[in-house]
Amino acid sequence: MTNNNETQGAAASAAPSGVLPEPTAHCRGHNLFMPTCQKCKAASRRQIERRRTAVHARDGRTPTERSQAVQDMTAELIAQIQDEDGSAGDEPPPEEAEVVPSTPRSLLDSMFNGTWLDAQEFPPLEWLVEGVVSEGFGLLVGAPKAGKSWMAGGLALACSSGGYALGKIPVKQRPVFYLALEDGPRRLQSRFRTMADGGPLPAEVHFMVTARPNEVPGIIAEYLHLFGHRKPLIILDTLGKVKPPKLAGQESYSADYAMGSRLKDLTDSSPGSCLLAVHHTRKAESTDFVDAVSGTQGIAGSADFVLVLSRKRKEDRAVLAVTGRDVPENEYALVADGGRWFLDGMDLMDSAATVERRREAGNLGDRTMDIFQYVMDHGPTTPAVVAEALSMDNKLVGNKLSQLYESGRIARPKRGTYERIRTTGESGESGETDA
Repeated sequence: MTNNNETQGAAASAAPSGVLPEPTAHCRGHNLFMPTCQKCKAASRRQIERRRTAVHARDGRTPTERSQAVQDMTAELIAQIQDEDGSAGDEPPPEEAEVVPSTPRSLLDSMFNGTWLDAQEFPPLEWLVEGVVSEGFGLLVGAPKAGKSWMAGGLALACSSGGYALGKIPVKQRPVFYLALEDGPRRLQSRFRTMADGGPLPAEVHFMVTARPNEVPGIIAEYLHLFGHRKPLIILDTLGKVKPPKLAGQESYSADYAMGSRLKDLTDSSPGSCLLAVHHTRKAESTDFVDAVSGTQGIAGSADFVLVLSRKRKEDRAVLAVTGRDVPENEYALVADGGRWFLDGMDLMDSAATVERRREAGNLGDRTMDIFQYVMDHGPTTPAVVAEALSMDNKLVGNKLSQLYESGRIARPKRGTYERIRTTGESGESGETDA
């Protein structure tokens, strides 16, 4: 019997330039390529297609031609995988074919020890929006009409132009693919023109508004094939539009987790990329914002990070709660202006402090709340200025300001002057000076 490795090696070396060598891939049941094994042949076909794709990447075709080639290749690979998993793989080999004995595979083949782990050098986490959106599969969750699509659109514009996300966070320019599956081109144009404040829309942001649910994974895979090396942001609006129906007898958690895992695996195939799926909150209220994700915990459990946007009806203020495997958990205050979302603060740290100030202010009476909000919005001020602006009694305002200061809600940099409490890193004095 001729050694398969030697035969395949000779074939590869003898192959002329531009000609694909003989396949060397094999299935888990065989050490070497087995011509009569359907699964070996399926693996080798996938190997050949990968090599062919690499050759195509260096040719002179247009992006459209390469995109069509990828679509054809994807359809062929899906058919091959179905053939591998179907009845064809169960056909016995012809009697005259020589059967190569398979080597038993240990379930511990993928085990590694601490020495190996300690020696690895992993790249740092890629941030698309520092502190908010990282690489991987993430969820942007909120109640209907809470402003999720406006926030997703703002992130898309910022990343595709290399501007500022949420008005304050600088981001690097990268390709953005927005699958707005609940919008038409007219509504999408109106929303993005509003967010662009009259400026031209960036060429780096790409859109699709129609796609069948079973097509979306392939669409995302093709986009990652073309742009994955540039670490793109992909926005799926909404997740419910592509959620497959639950199989008969399948548990809801298993179905949700399987769907989320497929999207995560797809995103992880292009390190540094992010797939942000817009999703709805459940109707029942919960003290844990992760439990607010609609569906079972399988969806949130499969995601790398979760963003939950909470906004009361008819209010322009909101809170964005952030958590994840590698993302620091925190809550950030936001404010809406003409549909666009901005951090309510100078930076993330100040925005987080604003959340706490809002909670404290929620326990105040209406007049005290008005005074407190005036100080927060207008910086250093005096009782007389506040009283005139709010048409209130000067003495009453003075007493309320003193109470707010005594309770630690505002600062008094000098006698008779009040301002918001400054966060770490801000310039200026934060304590009282009775000079």
